[in-house]
Amino acid sequence: MIHGLTISDPYRWLEDPAAPQTKSWSAAQDELFEKTRAGWEGHRRLRARIAELSATGAIDPPVWRGDRSFFTRRLPDQEHAVLLTVDESGAERVLVDPIALDPAGTTTLDGWYPSPSGRLIAYQISEGGTEESVTRIMNVATGEVVDGPIDRTRYTEVSWLADDSGYYFTRRLAPELVPPNEAQFHRRVYLHRLGTSPDQDALVFGEGTKLTCYHHASISADGRWLQVSSSEGTEPNNDVYLADLSGADPAAPAFKPVQVGVAATTYLYPGREDSPLAGRVLVFTTLDAPRGRICTASTHNPVPDAWQVLIPEDAEAVIENLTVLDGPEVERPLLLVARIRHAISEITVHDAVTGERLGFVPLPSVGTVASLTSRRSGGHEAWFSYTDFGTPPRVYRYDARTGETALWADTPGQPHTPAVHTRQVEYASTDGTIVRMFIVSGEPKDAPDRPRPTLLYGYGGFNISLPPEYTVSALSWVEAGGVYAVANLRGGGEEGELWHRAGTFGNKQNVFDDFHAAAQYLIDQGWTTPDQLAIHGGSNGGLLVGAALTQHPERYRAVACSAPLLDMVRYELFGLGESWTVEYGSAADPEQLADLFAYSPVHNVHEGVEYPAVLFTVFDGDTRVDPFHARKLCAALQWATSGDPAQRPILLRRETGVGHGARAVSRRIDVIADTMAFLANHAELALG
Repeated sequence: MIHGLTISDPYRWLEDPAAPQTKSWSAAQDELFEKTRAGWEGHRRLRARIAELSATGAIDPPVWRGDRSFFTRRLPDQEHAVLLTVDESGAERVLVDPIALDPAGTTTLDGWYPSPSGRLIAYQISEGGTEESVTRIMNVATGEVVDGPIDRTRYTEVSWLADDSGYYFTRRLAPELVPPNEAQFHRRVYLHRLGTSPDQDALVFGEGTKLTCYHHASISADGRWLQVSSSEGTEPNNDVYLADLSGADPAAPAFKPVQVGVAATTYLYPGREDSPLAGRVLVFTTLDAPRGRICTASTHNPVPDAWQVLIPEDAEAVIENLTVLDGPEVERPLLLVARIRHAISEITVHDAVTGERLGFVPLPSVGTVASLTSRRSGGHEAWFSYTDFGTPPRVYRYDARTGETALWADTPGQPHTPAVHTRQVEYASTDGTIVRMFIVSGEPKDAPDRPRPTLLYGYGGFNISLPPEYTVSALSWVEAGGVYAVANLRGGGEEGELWHRAGTFGNKQNVFDDFHAAAQYLIDQGWTTPDQLAIHGGSNGGLLVGAALTQHPERYRAVACSAPLLDMVRYELFGLGESWTVEYGSAADPEQLADLFAYSPVHNVHEGVEYPAVLFTVFDGDTRVDPFHARKLCAALQWATSGDPAQRPILLRRETGVGHGARAVSRRIDVIADTMAFLANHAELALG
């Protein structure tokens, strides 16, 4: 009994992967999965088609340092993206190739940060899906590693000093300095000087903060201003501090608080000393503007009371990114603001001094913009990637002198893709809230001609938006004659911070209600039937579909649940769970425990219920969400369901050598093919 609640936990023994009983159980699940998969019709053909659709390769917008650019690109036959550089002569050279480091494909490139001069680059790699990034410094000209490795640098950014002599970064405390269950926490900001031992790094921020705080240091383009943003766990609110490095000891920056203890997200963009915006700072903030606004202030006094509104909040669009073009080539400094309007991207052009809107950046179609970048010198160019449900990500260049957008880099591969038609619809959730959803099909008609096998996807958490994007699972499903739907649920970021808050803590049931209502809309409007409706989600989305199948098992025919959170009573005791209490709540609080217990999928399984067919996919290297969640719910459903195991199997697919995030392309193709074949075979989608 906890806080007056009687909580049964018959499968706690499955929390220990090394226990003999767990190993035996897992081996039996492996055998069951392999035996069942052998009977899936069309599985091999589907995998081949998914591989074809995945053969787009990938390329990201460039990061410029002087006349040298840095970017990642993956060719269609490559397992991982490769980090490259192009010098002023146009010569291209590989800097980091994960496959060259590890032919097995289990090493990933987690991040990279060129120095101000472009002579050096910091890069981070991890192994086996653990995301335990190790930072090294490379001489760009020679390819020689000149500093590092430095471990415990997971989720850190590298912010270089102006003269390339060192950098600020975030590192966890050494394991021997903290309790064993807190080794993933206790982050601090340090200054590292190249050529010195990490043990000599100067601690500059983080002492005395909560163990789950994340700190991020960044330096302005001219190297003068050091900004530290600090937030508790995944909380979108942050504290902001600013220090002037001009004439100061970089190992002892004198931070001044800008925003502390405020329920808002704020970031500062100081103007360069050679810019028309010198002495001013642009401020992005959600303070008094949950969809975001942009203000301006003096760099010497950037506190909220001194802010002047430059770009006011838009009542229907959420600011996602901004960049400044203030090079000598433009008549006046320009501000580009990237927004999503009901999950669809737009970029507006403004006078960076007055805020006046001057126009829009032309986009290829109705879709999604990401990675808006420009030169550190301001310049007159901006780069961004664009994608939609039928278009793989491509990189475009905007020229402020002409106002034109042109393709800068196409996808390396050009597979034949099916024609798809996308519509955005609105529906009412349980409490009357209007929610939006994308419906993708092969039919141009606004209404379905007949019910079809339909795959519904959702996430609904952590302020993460689900915009239109190229998705091989969606394309393969639609090409086979099905319908693919993406619901923009509360808890996400599609409608701003209030939309996010409406799906957190005690409001989490709103997310599930939005999802159930999306399913009911698809049924009521004739898109599908309960026997043809499949759902899938991963991580927090795994929690979503876990709650969906336990709350309304009659509404769904098949469920794919990947790397999920499912035991919400004990989630915070494993992996990075403690950093998510600002999203879900904590079992240590009686009221929050009651909310968690009420929807926790593991604790809401009932004997004798006919549950849908379920496939859990888990990854043994996952250090974010422990695979025990899936093991527990799998065992509970296998015990409880009244469904025929041959018609509605409960399966667990586990994989070694990978984790929660990035993986080799072939590995990704395998798990997508298994997942889609499972769903298709149970939702009446013919793969022949």
